[in-house]
Amino acid sequence: MVKENKYIPALSFRWLTPLYDPLLKWGMREENCKRRLIERAGVQPGQHVLDLGCGTGTLTVMLKQSAPEAHITGVDGDEEVLAIAKTKAEQARVDIKWDYGLAYNLPYPDRSFDVVVSSLVIHHLTSADKVRAFQEVRRVLRPAGGFYILDFGRPFSLLTKIQGAVMKNLEEAADNFGGRILPMLKEAGFDSASEAEHMYTLFGPVWFYESIKAKKIEGE
Repeated sequence: MVKENKYIPALSFRWLTPLYDPLLKWGMREENCKRRLIERAGVQPGQHVLDLGCGTGTLTVMLKQSAPEAHITGVDGDEEVLAIAKTKAEQARVDIKWDYGLAYNLPYPDRSFDVVVSSLVIHHLTSADKVRAFQEVRRVLRPAGGFYILDFGRPFSLLTKIQGAVMKNLEEAADNFGGRILPMLKEAGFDSASEAEHMYTLFGPVWFYESIKAKKIEGE
């Protein structure tokens, strides 16, 4: 019998959703981390960009504000947080396309996007769904398209080792703190996957992962 995938809200319980933005802001150095992710992605005018697991839309709105001539789409599997994201976009007066969908079953044709970004989403997924999500991202990316991830990762100091020992027991984060994200990206077909840089946060070490889809792929 195939195990059914179960959607996990950002803070595990739906009643905690209102606390999501404050926790990210103060505990995860949200603005600094997300601005750095945007810088690394280097979105250009006219490009089609997907925010994978956009949540309440903070990164999505920041992307549009930083690249107003790009086509920005946010996708998430939680209708409640999508409603919050839409409100943020309206308040910021930016035009963003919002879609309901799961990271491991994206509602888009092949080669739809030039850039895919993801912030603090991957650690919510099971090991199998992480690989499936990476395969889906590779599918919807255009040749030479980039996949830029901000998420928990392997410890890089004594303090982050202590944090990792605690945080790895939460949800599906053991893959992240165990340094298994790069092997999973490569398993999904991203040969150029790399850890670009890391930052310290209150909840643990976060890494910027970068993967580029090959320009020419045999059999595609």
